[in-house]
Amino acid sequence: MAKIGIIGSGSWGMALSVLLYNNGHEVTVWSALPEEVLEMKETHRHHTLPELVLPDNLVFTEDLEETMTGKDLLVTAVPSVYVRSTAKRMNPFCRYGQVVVNVAKGIEEASLMTLSEILEEELPMADVAVLSGPSHAEEVSRGLPTTCVAGASSRKTAEYIQSIFMSEAFRVYTSPDMLGIELGGSLKNVIALAAGIADGLGYGDNTKAALITRGIAEISRLGTAMGGKIQTFGGLSGIGDLIVTCASMHSRNRRAGILLGQGKSMEEATKEVKMVVEGIYSAKAALALSEKYQVSMPLVEQVNAVLFDGKSASEAVRDLMLRDKTIESSDIPWE
Repeated sequence: MAKIGIIGSGSWGMALSVLLYNNGHEVTVWSALPEEVLEMKETHRHHTLPELVLPDNLVFTEDLEETMTGKDLLVTAVPSVYVRSTAKRMNPFCRYGQVVVNVAKGIEEASLMTLSEILEEELPMADVAVLSGPSHAEEVSRGLPTTCVAGASSRKTAEYIQSIFMSEAFRVYTSPDMLGIELGGSLKNVIALAAGIADGLGYGDNTKAALITRGIAEISRLGTAMGGKIQTFGGLSGIGDLIVTCASMHSRNRRAGILLGQGKSMEEATKEVKMVVEGIYSAKAALALSEKYQVSMPLVEQVNAVLFDGKSASEAVRDLMLRDKTIESSDIPWE
């Protein structure tokens, strides 16, 4: 049995807290909201996962020191925009060698850093790792079969995380490519916005398939230019996560995209979704990275134009379709 602190009580943090508890571990969950802590203590429910019954022996607290002290593993599950501020709060209570596994997805707009890079900067004493893949909290909370990948600098840490999370319903693979895992997990949210926009416009399966395949091409181009491994983008945290996020109504990014395609503004869409839409925060960072590394990402460009420049969704699609003719893959030579 391990002692685990879950830092962040959104749907993903709560789904993982129950998974880890059912795996036989001692779990403490931290929330920044006192009223949420009280609600979970009294009702054993969480508003984002209304069907999930929280076990009696789960510990809920707003005390970060209590959540971190004496823990074998810490799981950071706060939205990407709060990772740096939360890590700063964690610093005084983080011991040397503490394993911290990040399960959030995103890129910091100001610095263009991945979330694990932020954690390593703010918690230099910690052993930072990542866990990612096609894993909607709603399905994990119901015990539906799910697979993810744990990335870490050392095989020992990755295999430790694998052993902690593995269950008959939650299979975990390992990888040394932390950068590729995080890029796949964050950039797919931008493509999922595009997929939702296409749904909102009333387009069909042909369009969705095109967005997924051309989307992973863009993600792979940027990811490998930044140092990620091409195999990662063909795996769970690449094409796997992209498929589920573009296809499922559990995806808040796809839901927000549908509303954008129906003509609503970014502000109206995020208000209606009522959850953090990570793709909106990652879109500008993705565009900045494409410019920095001189990588062509037309889907990312058009999503940014719709989100921030007032461009209509239908006009964005037209411009994508009428771009200059090109070869599908420059790596395949003509005879």
